[in-house]
Amino acid sequence: MGAFLDKPKTEKHSAHGEGNGLRYGLSSMQGWRVEMEDAHTAVVGLPHGLTDWSFFAVYDGHAGSRVANYCSGHLLEHILSGGADFASGPGSVEGVKDGIRSGFLNIDEYMRSFTDLRQGLDRSGSTAVCVLLSPTHLYFINCGDSRAVLSRDGKVGFSTQDHKPCNPREKERIQNAGGSVMIQRVNGSLAVSRALGDYDYKCVDGKGPTEQLVSPEPEVCVLERAAEGDEFVVLACDGIWDVMSNEELCEFVRSRLLVCDDLEKVCNSVVDTCLHKGSRDNMSVVLVCLPGAPKISEEAVKKEEELDKYLETHVEGLLANCGESGVPDLVSVLRSISTENIPNLPPGGGLASKRSVIEAVYNKLNPHREEEGNAGELEDPW
Repeated sequence: MGAFLDKPKTEKHSAHGEGNGLRYGLSSMQGWRVEMEDAHTAVVGLPHGLTDWSFFAVYDGHAGSRVANYCSGHLLEHILSGGADFASGPGSVEGVKDGIRSGFLNIDEYMRSFTDLRQGLDRSGSTAVCVLLSPTHLYFINCGDSRAVLSRDGKVGFSTQDHKPCNPREKERIQNAGGSVMIQRVNGSLAVSRALGDYDYKCVDGKGPTEQLVSPEPEVCVLERAAEGDEFVVLACDGIWDVMSNEELCEFVRSRLLVCDDLEKVCNSVVDTCLHKGSRDNMSVVLVCLPGAPKISEEAVKKEEELDKYLETHVEGLLANCGESGVPDLVSVLRSISTENIPNLPPGGGLASKRSVIEAVYNKLNPHREEEGNAGELEDPW
């Protein structure tokens, strides 16, 4: 599960869409991992007459991508066929929650019948973090350690809680099933205590599906939508959260929305920034903008342009004044800039979010440079 490449794969899969008063963007990158095991779902307008409902999810696979990929295509249909009357309005909130829970348990049991999973030829599993939006409510759904946050009234208004083996409630279930928590992992191996798949951890006789070492049961939290205050929802795997806190990511996304209305670009900047902050994992992020999301600000755009110009001029100065020591490599330039107090850097992203600007002007001024360890990717300059 922990194998890494010599250099990261930085090609991105990105997309965007809109409907039901929402706009969304998404981006994913394999990064340093030897495989891409993440997947996602984005559906605006659901079947069965739920045209004003929407569903978004991120799946972080481990030990393979089989479970994550299947869930990305089929979890929603299992939820919608979970027996709840989704169309009957706010009074059915508990019914919707029951339908979500049933959908997770059903898809987990269904996948167990797959030959490769049943025979242990594929031992993959996956987290799932989702948001189901009705016209009146936000249903946050979490199973594992991927995470969702809601930005409301300019701050983090809600966050899902990661399911880690060390959490007292999770640890109690694991121990009751005959397992142990060592080095913060289930039986010293798996870093999450809830997941879909992972059937090696779901075979304790006499225990139901939600009582196993690893449970497929989601935690579902429901919030009433606030038309004015709700800004955006971010869903992301732990490759993002490993290097950004809830507050940092919300601040960074908000700052990007003030200067860019292309949600694909905003998501791409999140992924790039997390790579430059040192994330070694696959990275996936889905951004769902609600009607109250920040709009482009002329003042913010002007400050951004001034910042980019400042950085460009600074790099030009460093290369122009290098003297007999020769042109410094990119890592040295980045380190030099990082020691200075630079005003108006994007909150939450800092200088890491501006690496592309620095790198672009460096390459322009030094086009014939020799390869330098993949532009510093083998050594964190920050």
